[in-house]
Amino acid sequence: MRLDYAVPEPLMTTDLDRRKLLYKIAKAYYDDDLTQGQIASRLGLSRIKVSRLLKQARDDGIVHIFIMPPPGTNADLERALEDRFRLLEAVVVTPASYSQGDVVYDLGPATAEYLVRCLNGNEIVGLSWGTTLHAVVESLPARSWPDLLVVPISGGLGAPEWEVQGTDLTRRMAQSLGAGLRYLPAPGVVGNPLVRQALMEDPQVGETLATAARADVVVLGIGVPRAGSVVARAGILTEEETRQFMQQGAVGDIALRFFDRDGRPMEHQVGQRTIGLTLDQIRRIPRRIGVAGGEGKFEVIRGALRGALINVLVTDDRTAGALLEDAEPAATVPFTSQPIERQGNHVALPVGA
Repeated sequence: MRLDYAVPEPLMTTDLDRRKLLYKIAKAYYDDDLTQGQIASRLGLSRIKVSRLLKQARDDGIVHIFIMPPPGTNADLERALEDRFRLLEAVVVTPASYSQGDVVYDLGPATAEYLVRCLNGNEIVGLSWGTTLHAVVESLPARSWPDLLVVPISGGLGAPEWEVQGTDLTRRMAQSLGAGLRYLPAPGVVGNPLVRQALMEDPQVGETLATAARADVVVLGIGVPRAGSVVARAGILTEEETRQFMQQGAVGDIALRFFDRDGRPMEHQVGQRTIGLTLDQIRRIPRRIGVAGGEGKFEVIRGALRGALINVLVTDDRTAGALLEDAEPAATVPFTSQPIERQGNHVALPVGA
């Protein structure tokens, strides 16, 4: 005789039972260092179920996770900058003093350490020029990366013996990293647009700038044309031209490409005589490391951030604080360039960009 038995309904666990299970799983995972798979086997659950219950333990307040910043660091400032300006990363230093010399001295090693950490040894690295980038290059450790390529993003500036110009910095960076390099055999600024056009048609100049435009990483100085700056010392702009240009709304430049407080390019006759990447081309590079800080750099850094000209910032803690205290909303810079496409690890620019 066959007997049919009804399958009993599973017992409904009380909230106390549920929370006890969450506690048991959390203790096993966080205190006993068991894997989710081990917990699943021990308790007769699936690993997916264990993962879901661990999340529920956090949501229910059974698990509290505290992440403490290391003492003596600016980790919270960095995180706040990253959130505010949608940066890939921020690096904030506390200099020995806030003189421009000390700020630059501390920005150099911080940027060098960050750059080396980001590289695998097979990228194209673009480089601008300036006193701060000289401090970066001086701080680079020795590496042997023969598949890395270092390339300037603009022509030379100032006297050939200057250590802060791009040609020399490119050579020295490549030497430190054991990398290859491309020279740009042209000045940064020429006498008139016709000379610029002729040089841009030179195969070596054109190919070097095309390589720079395909960079995976670029390290950028952010300048303000003031007394003592590289632009002033090189005589690129007269004092009167500088005054007029700033009155028209320019806040500074990256590689002699001037921009306003919202990061929008500023038209000027210097731009028509400049040999180098445009701001639009620079903005296409995936990792754009802006290095600047100290007195008088707040507005130009803010403009570079607002215009998305950089997506990594290395600066000092005072400047970082001022950027975070600024209540003015960020501007939206229209991006009108043609679309880009990836080719392996590099960015392919449309012809004529």
